[in-house]
Amino acid sequence: MNVKTLLGCLSIFASAFFFYLATVIIKWSKVSGLTLDSAMFVIARFGFGFVTVVLVMALGKKKIRIRKKRLLVGRALGNASAVYCFFKAVDLTTVAQANILNMTYPLFIAVFSWIFLKAQRDWIAVLIVLTAFVGVWLILSPGTMSYDINSLWGLGSGIFAAFAIMYLNLARQVHDTHTTLFFMFGLGGAVIFCLFFNKMVIPTPGEMKYLFWCSAIAIAGQYLMTIGFKFVSAIEGGIISSTRILLAAILGPFLATDPAMTLSGWVGAFLIFSGNVYLTLRKARKKTNPL
Repeated sequence: MNVKTLLGCLSIFASAFFFYLATVIIKWSKVSGLTLDSAMFVIARFGFGFVTVVLVMALGKKKIRIRKKRLLVGRALGNASAVYCFFKAVDLTTVAQANILNMTYPLFIAVFSWIFLKAQRDWIAVLIVLTAFVGVWLILSPGTMSYDINSLWGLGSGIFAAFAIMYLNLARQVHDTHTTLFFMFGLGGAVIFCLFFNKMVIPTPGEMKYLFWCSAIAIAGQYLMTIGFKFVSAIEGGIISSTRILLAAILGPFLATDPAMTLSGWVGAFLIFSGNVYLTLRKARKKTNPL
């Protein structure tokens, strides 16, 4: 592993913790009695992010350089959809479940790659993904044979995040960090504002505190992830990000007032995490030994 790859791995690992902490702040706002809609947290995140990117670009005298607009648009729309579903899942379920289901996106990347990229079809990988989806079911319905329909928000965030990460990996091959983030925050924020205009309110000072810290921490994580994906592949980056599964499962009861994970929940989390890791290792071996 060279220095750049190590830097990418460390950046993405740090982003995993930052993203988890941002969701904990959303839960803290609910515990404190605030009733901020999920769309407000999304628009605050994108709004603060856009201002940050513009200021950094202005100070560094950097320009937007567009090479392939469709990649930037795909990244922005996929990310906006994923973030809204994710924050909605945090609001309606637990922080642990929302984070774990959001981290199914490496599995969906493997599924989409198999469907759309014939050269990457791998039947063993399909079996691993199917096994991991048993873990998804255990997370959706811990200890029962039914599930809370609100859990589908978390699963939806994983699906949209898969598209967003695939577009990010392609976009970073031809676009710099600031151009990618400018479109992601700007276009993503505009779409969310238009779709949920009726949910927009002027926050009180108390609400602004939660909106600011949730946004600031998430933006730091976004920068770290965007930088990291410059040096690692979509699936490799996705697997490193999967450490958020363990963070959510372990820290949930201590930081987010989540109930302790049930045995079936832990088994489900382990299956998802193991599936992600195996897919990464298998992909790495295929690159080393293509025949």
